[in-house]
Amino acid sequence: MLTIDAQVHKANALVVDANPTSRSVVSQQLRDLGFGQVRHCLRPRDALGLVENRPFDLIVCDEAFDANDATGQELLEEMRRERLLPYSTVFVMLTSEATYQKVAEAAEAALDSYLIRPFSANALFERLREARHRKREMNPIFKALEENREDDAIALCMHRFRNRDRYWLYAARVAAELLLSQNRNAEARELYDAVIAAKTVPWARLGVARAQQAQGDLAGAQNTLAGLIDQEPQYADSYDVLGKVQMEQGKLDEALATYRTAAKATPGDIQRLQRSGTMSFFAGQMSEAKEQLERAWSLGQKSRLFDDFSLALLALLHFDLHDGKALAHIYDTLSLRLQRASVAGGHKARRLQRFTTLAEALVQLHNGRSAQGTHLARQLAEECNETDFDFEACSSVVALWSRLPDHGVGHDEVRTLFSTLARRHASARSTTEMLVSAARPLPEADAWLREAHAEVSQLAERAMNLSLRGQPSQAMQLLLQNGRSWNNAKLVERAKLVGQRHRERIEGIDVLMQDVDRLMVKVGGPPPSTDGRPQRAAGGLVLHR
Repeated sequence: MLTIDAQVHKANALVVDANPTSRSVVSQQLRDLGFGQVRHCLRPRDALGLVENRPFDLIVCDEAFDANDATGQELLEEMRRERLLPYSTVFVMLTSEATYQKVAEAAEAALDSYLIRPFSANALFERLREARHRKREMNPIFKALEENREDDAIALCMHRFRNRDRYWLYAARVAAELLLSQNRNAEARELYDAVIAAKTVPWARLGVARAQQAQGDLAGAQNTLAGLIDQEPQYADSYDVLGKVQMEQGKLDEALATYRTAAKATPGDIQRLQRSGTMSFFAGQMSEAKEQLERAWSLGQKSRLFDDFSLALLALLHFDLHDGKALAHIYDTLSLRLQRASVAGGHKARRLQRFTTLAEALVQLHNGRSAQGTHLARQLAEECNETDFDFEACSSVVALWSRLPDHGVGHDEVRTLFSTLARRHASARSTTEMLVSAARPLPEADAWLREAHAEVSQLAERAMNLSLRGQPSQAMQLLLQNGRSWNNAKLVERAKLVGQRHRERIEGIDVLMQDVDRLMVKVGGPPPSTDGRPQRAAGGLVLHR
């Protein structure tokens, strides 16, 4: 009888598969391989309940389930997010040839494994033996991560990498991911380059591009990605990073084309569908946006990967199409999701409340109740200086208010609001272009939003000139004053950088830096990402389970 390792008889396994024949066969194969206890269930939500109550040494899960249930990948991500998987657990995904690329990327990113159906008992044995051995070899690193000793984990990884110990490539990838998470971008880039010099692998080349992007070298990142895509056109993560680079460059049309390619390559990926649909909306491709976002909703109704911002955009699309029935359905859906989210409270509920209010305002406007609709729109606008009023809330309000002049709201009121919103959120070319796109129904708004962006840029440049002329204290005060006045995180962040760089030359720097920290909390932290989708970093590892 094949034996995976000397400890396998102490291990317990879980098989998650909706097909009773497959579930029975895999369970018996695991028993034959020596696993001491094998349990099984037919739905991902049942698996969650089991994992919450006891740890498993192995989970073998099918990738595809009923449309009303989560996928295997979504189950894996949820268990990681909820920290239900110890690093020692091996997670193996079962997939068909059709979904191989998607599952292969996910497995590679998680240091786990996958099997393509049909597979033999010998193939299962080899995968499990290798995966369990890797877990044991990497255990000191994983233990350091579980104890939040990231620097120790990096040191252990680098030792394994330099000595070319077994799994040195995996160790290098873990170390590089940790370095990126700590904003040690130059060190991460150096490590990725060293990996490429030893063995060219797609994730390392993509890592170079991620480090270049983090360092602000967008042109370099784009060149790296172009070369990678040319040689590895099926590596979908490359398109995710390229799209972000293009977004930061303010190239919305190019980003749309890139995200569209990624969505076509992985048609069942909810997040890529949402990203492509969102970019279609901001690029003015409304028919495509509607198709992509509705498909994402169809696939993701029960998934935590679905983002309610997609429903807000669908509400705007149905309003413009004068489809009152579909608009009302979106409002009812958001209301129901809000009721469920309100039980837990927190940021998610507040965010969802804004999207629900947006949909309700659109319903009222569609039904000819302009007074009620504009009242709700003003309620949303009153929240624009709240700490958690993020870019998606901002773009939603801009999109709503750009439709209000047709319902009796004066241009002066709209312009005042848009200037306030843009001074806070139009800090970069990308966010400015997206706000301009959101305001497309009101052509005059283009100039209003760009003027506010220019104000922010000119002030940041003025502060930089003061710092270069040897007046860092004045530069820091200028950035703080306007960062506070405009609730602009970018200006506050720049004030912090000036303070850190010229600490010895600024009188009362400790007090000023405390002011910076308090203000950063008030304005909501660093500027938000432009796509707003929570996800694994493309090409990266999921390190925190």
